Amino acid sequence: MTGKGSPKAGARGSASRPKSSSSAGSAKSNKSAKGKPKPSAGKKEEAAPPASECAPPEDIFPLVLTSKTQELFQCRADEDLTQENPYKLLRKEDILLDVKTRGVVSDFQPFKQLVLDYPEEEILLVYDRDFKYGNNFYLVGSEEKKEQFLHPPEASTQEEEEEAQEAPYKPPESKLWISLGSEVEIEDESIKDHRQKICFKISRIRREFGAPVKFSDHSAVKEKENYVECPSYQDKTFNIKQMEKNAGIQAIPMLVEASTQTKWKYPKNACTQYSAQEFSDEEKQKLFTSKSLKDFINSVSIRFEIALQQNEIMNAFIDDWKVLGEEESSFGGKTDTHLKEYQSFTDLHFSKNKAVSFVNWHPSIPGIIAVAVREKYSFEERINFSAKLLLTHALILIWSFSDPIHPQLLLECPDDVYCFEFCPSDPSIIVGGCMNGQIALWDISAHMERLQSTRTGGGKHAPAKATSLPGFEDPHANDTPVMRYCAVSSIESGHKAPVTDVQWLPDYYEVSRLGTPVENSSGMCLQIMTCSPDCTVFIWDVRAPKAPLSQMTDRKKAEEKRLDILHEIPDTFKHLDLTWKPLIKVALPKLDGGGEYSSMKFSLVDSHRDTWIHGNVDKFHPKTEKLESGIDYATLRVPSAKNLKGQSDVSTKFSLGTEDGELVYADWKMEKDNDTGKLSSSKPSNCFVIHDGLLNTVQRSPFFKDIVLTVGGWTFAIWKEDIMSGPLLQSCCSQKRCTVGHWSISRPGVFFIGKEDGSIDIWDLLEKTHEPSQTQNICTAPITCIKPWIMSSRQHLLAVSDEQGTVYILEIPWTIRHPSNNEKTSVSNYFEREVKHLQYFEARKLFREREKSEMEADEQKRKAEAVPPEKTAEQLEMERKTEYEEYLEVEKKILIQVGILQEAEEPLPTV
Repeated sequence: MTGKGSPKAGARGSASRPKSSSSAGSAKSNKSAKGKPKPSAGKKEEAAPPASECAPPEDIFPLVLTSKTQELFQCRADEDLTQENPYKLLRKEDILLDVKTRGVVSDFQPFKQLVLDYPEEEILLVYDRDFKYGNNFYLVGSEEKKEQFLHPPEASTQEEEEEAQEAPYKPPESKLWISLGSEVEIEDESIKDHRQKICFKISRIRREFGAPVKFSDHSAVKEKENYVECPSYQDKTFNIKQMEKNAGIQAIPMLVEASTQTKWKYPKNACTQYSAQEFSDEEKQKLFTSKSLKDFINSVSIRFEIALQQNEIMNAFIDDWKVLGEEESSFGGKTDTHLKEYQSFTDLHFSKNKAVSFVNWHPSIPGIIAVAVREKYSFEERINFSAKLLLTHALILIWSFSDPIHPQLLLECPDDVYCFEFCPSDPSIIVGGCMNGQIALWDISAHMERLQSTRTGGGKHAPAKATSLPGFEDPHANDTPVMRYCAVSSIESGHKAPVTDVQWLPDYYEVSRLGTPVENSSGMCLQIMTCSPDCTVFIWDVRAPKAPLSQMTDRKKAEEKRLDILHEIPDTFKHLDLTWKPLIKVALPKLDGGGEYSSMKFSLVDSHRDTWIHGNVDKFHPKTEKLESGIDYATLRVPSAKNLKGQSDVSTKFSLGTEDGELVYADWKMEKDNDTGKLSSSKPSNCFVIHDGLLNTVQRSPFFKDIVLTVGGWTFAIWKEDIMSGPLLQSCCSQKRCTVGHWSISRPGVFFIGKEDGSIDIWDLLEKTHEPSQTQNICTAPITCIKPWIMSSRQHLLAVSDEQGTVYILEIPWTIRHPSNNEKTSVSNYFEREVKHLQYFEARKLFREREKSEMEADEQKRKAEAVPPEKTAEQLEMERKTEYEEYLEVEKKILIQVGILQEAEEPLPTV
């Protein structure tokens, strides 16, 4: 297919615009002479016939159609109309509308009268590829001629008549098989089994045949040698993409509009002016001195005093109906219960065929949301398309509610970003974790004014400045700015796997090289914690190290300065670029000593993330006095721990979710080996295996510091950190895999669970604990991230992203965002009851184990008492002698009965 801008289309367009009959004739002669051999030198070449010889009939009207007209009427040469199908029916009203709209420029202007006089509603346009009548198209001016073109008469040729008189059918005769070598090719291409088959032999020890069987209770998770698990998995060898799908569409019933008998009247303002009716002075004096008024006051004075006292005790103006409405709506009201779509963001260029890996709200500017996108390639596809990935940039898109079509800012990344966070103390600083294991930093302070203006209605497509002269405006002024990262960590010293989680440490403490929390004198967030499936947790510091960096040559400095100016890269973290190394490396050895835990997500006890996200955005106040003057991160240095005061109230423990579905309680504080004196990571304190897939969410409740939500596989669980016997709540296996979870930031008992089928489960612990309160489908692709946010007291939003590159902004209804009376206390009481249930279960378990051991001891004692004591040799000899005497007596009686022996005789001696 040839496009409009191709050379072929351009050549055709120039050839299809002859200005006279002579040019048409020359074009035809050139085309006819193209496929014929050139005449010899002795012969004179015949001249092309003049235009008069190719004169069209009276019903044929040649015309020239430009490429613009061909696109408007969908009659493009060699695309819509070809030599095999050169006909196109044009409506008269479309041609007349084109003549009226385009005027003289229209190609149908000379044939306006012809179109008006044509009797039918459609006129035939024919594509003249061979320029038979001098132009590239011609119109058929009569209905008879049009029918001849569209329905030509069928002429029986001589060949058809000969085919009709065919000879009678003769069946084919069998011939001998002549081998030409095809069976060898078939033999070579056939698949044969050459490998020896593997045989398995299952046997049992012979001494265990017929042995008594003892049944006991045990956990299949703890004793994995007692069972074999064969979970299903997706075979990556077969990657079949569905190219075509048959789907049925059912028409909806007809809609009926009806009206009632009420008549609507135009509303208008109306007012009435009047004067109050008052008594005269004589009438007032008479009423005040009357006996009836005195009797009334004396009768109601006691009740009036009681009413005044009650008004002091309680509020007499409370709206009882409003209170009843709050209670009813909080527990499953029928109105305003579903999530409503507020807005959506997607980009056909930057996020097309990509998945959203992470979403985050801007902490200080309402209506600004950042979205990280990644390629949906498997490991094999990334290897095959590595050249393509090198040419495409990984991006973080920053959107604004004022412009849902174009992103306001693009952040260029070293590789696909799996997680990123805004700095709580300086929102213009962003840290992100990449797929190649590097950590990147961005400084968007130069574009903060642009983001602020989008919130107030300005932004991207603002008009040109008044100072710009006409004709000298910047053509790229409205383009989305692309900002490169300020610094990136050293790839040799970073993670060896994708960075799956990143968090800023709070601003009220920092961590020394020994992992000890110390006082943060700067009052700014300067340290970052990351984790990765390479079984490590790193703590980074954005300040320059104490040791000076290696001196660079002047040429290298000039080259880097030139590149920074070219890409408009701020030098905020120039001291860390490509040399940034972690301050602490925390290993995660397993409790049984066999390998390490593969970390995916973590949650700190003292986390800044869950504190400022819980409040309204109006309550977020970064340290403006430091931000206005600017922070020179290059001049900051990591202080010595000796000069800082230790923070004993800061916990160094954190919850960690692994790739194998384990929840681990670890500690980042380093321990010194007494023998070698080296610092090493301490072993985790506890490990629980509950989930049947990797943990994609480990989040602490914004209302309870020790309550943690974990989501992985087909289940989710709620934990209390000081309870090591198990989860407080564990869900049953759902039909679809759980992909992400998040606590509500306004209600303590509500949280959201995203599924792989694009639906969201909303759980309310005060309403149900065995199933979700409601399930709502958002999209068709798996959900990748859920982030709630509070815009105002009346508007709570929920950002939901999927694997198709779309971010949905949903408005949370009143029933889900508005807490009931004393909801936090009720949820806390629920957690306390679950803790007591766990403690009771553990106590009963210990009691049953103790009871079982006691019963086994009593049984062994009973068996021991039932066994007689061992006899001595003399006792055994006496027993044998007694048995022998008894035998002789029996033998004597038998012999007497038979008649062989008399009673007086002695028995025969035995041999």
